Amino acid sequence: MYLGLDLGTSGVKAMLIDEDQKIIGSASAALDVSRPHPGWSEQDPADWIRAAEEAINGLKETHAQALAAVRGIGLSGQMHGATLLDEKDAVLRPCILWNDTRSFREAAALDSDPQFRALTGNIVFPGFTAPKLAWVRENEPEVFAKVHWVLLPKDYLRLWLTGEHMSEMSDSAGTSWLDTGKRKWSENLLAATHLDERQMPTLVEGTDGAGTLRPELAARWGMGSGVVVAGGAGDNAASACGMGTVAEGQAFVSLGTSGVLFAANASYLPNPESAVHAFCHALPNTWHQMGVILSATDALNWHSGITGRSAADLTNELGDSLKAPDSVTFLPYLSGERTPHNDAAIRGVFAGLGHESSRAVLTQAVLEGVSFAIRDSLEALRAAGTRLTRVTAIGGGSRSRYWLKSIATALNLPVDLPADGDFGAAFGAARLGLIATTGADPVAVCTAPETAETIVPEASLVPAYEDAYRRYRRLYPAIKEATM
Repeated sequence: MYLGLDLGTSGVKAMLIDEDQKIIGSASAALDVSRPHPGWSEQDPADWIRAAEEAINGLKETHAQALAAVRGIGLSGQMHGATLLDEKDAVLRPCILWNDTRSFREAAALDSDPQFRALTGNIVFPGFTAPKLAWVRENEPEVFAKVHWVLLPKDYLRLWLTGEHMSEMSDSAGTSWLDTGKRKWSENLLAATHLDERQMPTLVEGTDGAGTLRPELAARWGMGSGVVVAGGAGDNAASACGMGTVAEGQAFVSLGTSGVLFAANASYLPNPESAVHAFCHALPNTWHQMGVILSATDALNWHSGITGRSAADLTNELGDSLKAPDSVTFLPYLSGERTPHNDAAIRGVFAGLGHESSRAVLTQAVLEGVSFAIRDSLEALRAAGTRLTRVTAIGGGSRSRYWLKSIATALNLPVDLPADGDFGAAFGAARLGLIATTGADPVAVCTAPETAETIVPEASLVPAYEDAYRRYRRLYPAIKEATM
């Protein structure tokens, strides 16, 4: 058996798979986020351990025999969090999370140093780890002076599991300290934030072993000795391993609270000017790109709250047949936008409203606005040298047939729907645990699920969608000029 542990923002999920990758069972435990000031987002690392134990104990209650057969563990986790430890591994302050924006000034200052984009292949976003350490140095110098280790969230779980200070490439690529092309820490970038490599965890690939489970934990959970803990992956790379998105040209679009267009790459293809993320993948000699939009199903849920109708009712009102875009255009920038604008201050808008603009027309515009935002990410990936021929859709928004048709037509690409199953980060982490333990071929293990159905673009509406996308593109600079 192989155990995947996924440390998310809202909870920890534990999943057991067998040697044939059949899911045996899963359990979860909830986490809370502390927001002591506007723009702050923190968690106590002790809560991660509590939640991980709770989830594993949940598996022990229902699948004790399977848990006893675990030979490898894979880790996945929320990225970018700054977990600061002293020389005795004591936590110095609550972890500053990925969605914390307090370090926006520090991020801008680091981003103005050309070596950061040149070496990392990415803009220095406020959510990344390096600007958080710059903020701590400026605002909590007594804490900064005691920093002996900087760990990412899942790697703090690894420290608890194994006693090792280790990380892997996909998660570390989101710190702004990794030379992403060379897959190693950059002494120059660390020095720019008054740190050095001695304070960083040892780097391995996600498919490598990165410690063994401590005997006291193995005994507590009824496991044997020598349980391997894999390097693992950041959450999106782990999800890609679960989805089988690991080879050149493979891609998925995730319609969750936020939206992600994720493409696997056989080479390093940065394009920071378009706010595309270029990170190492969890598999050796593999990279990936991500376009990220901040409001996907979040935009529909906002519209649901305004209209007093459920999201399902709103989309059902449109029927199954895709319609040509109306005169109404929606920009889904309810909390700013990442790709391609890197603009935290911009906000959303309806444009082209008239007396005839019904609730259904507004719903249609919301879905199209998100589809066009994903098209922006596709164009950004193309500018970085990535060519896609199809994408797989996952996430809650993929339950809407109308939305899938809209996305397929906006991208002018077929959209595959996977057969039922759980192919998320915990499953991907378990796969990495299997690979690290057995030495199996990563590509042979990380296969894609069967396709249940393919949604093709509505050929007759592609020109109308293209015209509407051009109108959508013209709105951002106009709204920015009018509202900033």
